[in-house]
Amino acid sequence: MRAILALEDGTYFEGKSFTGQGEGGGEVIFNTGMTGYQEILTDPSYKHQLVCMTYPHIGNYGVNLEDIESSSIHVAGFIVKECCKKPSNWRSRMSLPEYLKKYNIMGIEGIDTRALTRHIRIHGAMRGYISTEDTDPKEVVEKARGVKKMEGLNLVDQVTTKEVYKWEGKPIPVSLEGGEYHWQGEKIRLVVYDFGVKYNILRLLEQEGFEVLVVPSFFKADQVKKLNPQGVFLSNGPGDPAAVEYIFDEIEALLQDFPVGGICLGHQILGIVLGGKTYKLKFGHHGVNHPVKRIDAKYVEITSQNHGFCVDVSKVDYLKQTHINLNDQTLEGFVHRRLPVMAVQYHPEASPGPHDSRYFFRDFLGMVKRVS
Repeated sequence: MRAILALEDGTYFEGKSFTGQGEGGGEVIFNTGMTGYQEILTDPSYKHQLVCMTYPHIGNYGVNLEDIESSSIHVAGFIVKECCKKPSNWRSRMSLPEYLKKYNIMGIEGIDTRALTRHIRIHGAMRGYISTEDTDPKEVVEKARGVKKMEGLNLVDQVTTKEVYKWEGKPIPVSLEGGEYHWQGEKIRLVVYDFGVKYNILRLLEQEGFEVLVVPSFFKADQVKKLNPQGVFLSNGPGDPAAVEYIFDEIEALLQDFPVGGICLGHQILGIVLGGKTYKLKFGHHGVNHPVKRIDAKYVEITSQNHGFCVDVSKVDYLKQTHINLNDQTLEGFVHRRLPVMAVQYHPEASPGPHDSRYFFRDFLGMVKRVS
């Protein structure tokens, strides 16, 4: 079925829908990963984004039930050069087209993804729209221009959990009687703010020895204190971090009483609360091959990344920069010089991606233990 991908600047590409009839819009970005499309599709950080895969052949190992990063697909649409309709893998339970159709997500193939990627690199990420409904590219361009801009957009409210749950290999709902929680064992008690958390972050926190309790983004600091954790963790998530204003005062209050860690959006929120500023990157960092330098160790890690915004803390003297992106010198990590606070912009849980950075979870555990 003929489909059109149009960008807000008037550029358009003609291809074919591999998910049937429909349409949808979002911010067009590209991801450089050769594998990991299932994790990408289910990562809540990709909310409101049309993801273009730079690797030309996607879908060959199908979709399984083990590698999901949330309970649903969150991308606004999926763009590939060629989609494999008949996968071959012993874990596969359905094909990529079947998976996208299950969640009513548009998939388009047959366009020049190299040209699209180059266009975004030159001109920056921009709003786009996929449609099989309109045959006139000019009309699809107008629909792209009607898509909400990412700047100023709070998407956390659309992906955060609505209820508190504990993580024991999977989400298990809990009831907080009187606002209190009865921790079950001898593990380190950890509250995780869900701004769009990936399951593998929770898996690795549990593996390191944390008892993990996940709370919604709108949870108040006083509610967290009543739970009596030993540490607080801020997850990844989508959208503009500066737009999640309601959480800033709560996190500032928690910093006075608990060790706090953060990944991706959690890193950005901590940066804002501690005096830094966020800004939009030209085309973002999306992929599994980004080199990051550990400044003190003079060591380079290959990291998994997915963010369109970055934080600048260069003028905040009580924050120490710990990691720098070697491609564009943007900030990738910091610690507080006095408070037990540590955060990274990239994804040390590496799902998908290399495992170079998984020490972050061990270091966070060590920091919490030292304080508690």
